[in-house]
Amino acid sequence: MFKRMSVVICGLAVMLITAGPAIAQGDAAADAATTAAVKTKLLGDTKVAGLNINVDTKDNVVTLTGKVKTAAERTEAVRLARTTTGVKSVVNKLVVDPTYDKSDKAKAEIKDEAKDAKDATKGTTGKAVDATKDATGKTVDATKKAADKTVDATKKAADKTEDAAQKAGEKTKDAAVKSKDVTADASITSAVKTKLLGDTKVAGLKIDVDTKDNVVTLTGNVKTAAERDEAIRLAKNTTGVKSVVNKLTIVP
Repeated sequence: MFKRMSVVICGLAVMLITAGPAIAQGDAAADAATTAAVKTKLLGDTKVAGLNINVDTKDNVVTLTGKVKTAAERTEAVRLARTTTGVKSVVNKLVVDPTYDKSDKAKAEIKDEAKDAKDATKGTTGKAVDATKDATGKTVDATKKAADKTVDATKKAADKTEDAAQKAGEKTKDAAVKSKDVTADASITSAVKTKLLGDTKVAGLKIDVDTKDNVVTLTGNVKTAAERDEAIRLAKNTTGVKSVVNKLTIVP
């Protein structure tokens, strides 16, 4: 699972180099992927109550908030975050409270976090589009001022500027669409994996989750048909999932 998420993050990095005005959106996508990777680590570690810890990432800096029962648990959570690929540093805001305990409410909060991350990514896409429009407007103004000098020169320059602007606009649009698709798939993968890890009927750590164009593929081993059916049900009921491809193998 972690290997596949690394491939997603590398793909985002390549698009950032070529996307121009969409670089801000790429940063948000990388931060979302880092948040998902850290959260998955926390949920998969038996020494840490991952459901009680909130994870936020900005510019590769991870902030951990919430309550833990012991100092040892806090230290382990910080260590797991720091050793996650792509993490520059960790801001520790965890509070040690031996009496603290969360139950099913934590699962609902994780779902809300995934939704917030998806909404934030959409907002970043809108900003990238606005920045592209502003840049296009400045180019048009510069072309009009140059037209006052020489009519013939202005016509040639206008033709070249129009062609360049059209090509740049098409590249920016394509990059934005691809980045949005990858970001949405990464968010869905994170949401499905979190559901599987949080369900006691499913051995979530043994199930790999991949998403492409909103289609989720489940692979790995399960002990019973009931466990397989529950995993498929959880994936199908995740927001944004179009369909589920079942590649789970029953190994008693």
